[in-house]
Amino acid sequence: MARILSGIQPSGSLHIGNYLAMMKPMIALQEENELFCFIVNYHALTSLSDPDKLRKNTVDAVLDFLALGLDPEKSYFWIQSDLPEVQELTWILSCNTSLGLLERSHSYKDKVAKGITPNSGLYTYPILMAADILLFQAEKVPVGKDQKQHLEITRDIASSFNANFGETFTLPDAVIEENLAVIPGIDGQKMSKSYDNTICMFEDEKKMRKRIMKIKTDSLGIEEPKNPDTCTIFALYKLFASTEDIASLRATYQAGGMGYGDAKQLLFEQIRDYFKPFREKREQLASDTEYVHKIMKMGAEKTRERAVQTLSLVRKKVGLNYL
Repeated sequence: MARILSGIQPSGSLHIGNYLAMMKPMIALQEENELFCFIVNYHALTSLSDPDKLRKNTVDAVLDFLALGLDPEKSYFWIQSDLPEVQELTWILSCNTSLGLLERSHSYKDKVAKGITPNSGLYTYPILMAADILLFQAEKVPVGKDQKQHLEITRDIASSFNANFGETFTLPDAVIEENLAVIPGIDGQKMSKSYDNTICMFEDEKKMRKRIMKIKTDSLGIEEPKNPDTCTIFALYKLFASTEDIASLRATYQAGGMGYGDAKQLLFEQIRDYFKPFREKREQLASDTEYVHKIMKMGAEKTRERAVQTLSLVRKKVGLNYL
């Protein structure tokens, strides 16, 4: 049984890209692994300064996970800010992390290059991420390719600490799904909240359909044959449809006679129907806020017990337990 950890930012509404790339695989892992899954709202502060949105997005993310099948009994599920231990460990690690290591972070440079206003939180983001991982002695951390360097930084921080203070932290391994296709947004780019090109799982159906109808396509006419392998609509459709339905739509594309508007309608119906049972469960959960708050309180208490174990060891190693 492996100890696996991953988190997701509530910087915006979670979308089908988040579901396919992170949420669905993580939920599947809870059956045969020790799973640590959390909402990283501290990290979201680097890009989101609206307190009302952050509160709403955090609760919405909790509802999304629970509705999609994350079982708090089978996993450790919590909100990052509910565990003060992560901030203490972040400070201790900060005092043992060289500036040179942070200066090599590609992610920080890329965000600044894209016009994001830099702040010290964005700069030290890798240390907070390292604290998240090391606090629970995670063995495997599923990440996207863009987060691979952050895992390498985490390993460097842990190795340096272990060398200075003795064996303390498990060195985590990144788990990168090489075969996972990039999930396109409505503009054809990678689906991302940053690009405002997402399709959200649980938004109002009219809004979802309107969003899908905005997917960019080429200018081929209805009767003309179309290439399914270069079409964003088809790329999204095959992520949710059955093998038979995919083959049928492919044949229709190649034969001609279908407009992109009809293909978009098929995509909308496919996504709507796929998430229908999850939507119904989410609506039930959202109507019982007391139950959801109870779940999160229990999750924080359960997870904190593990956090305290590691932090107590770290405090002893660095000399903070002076009694």
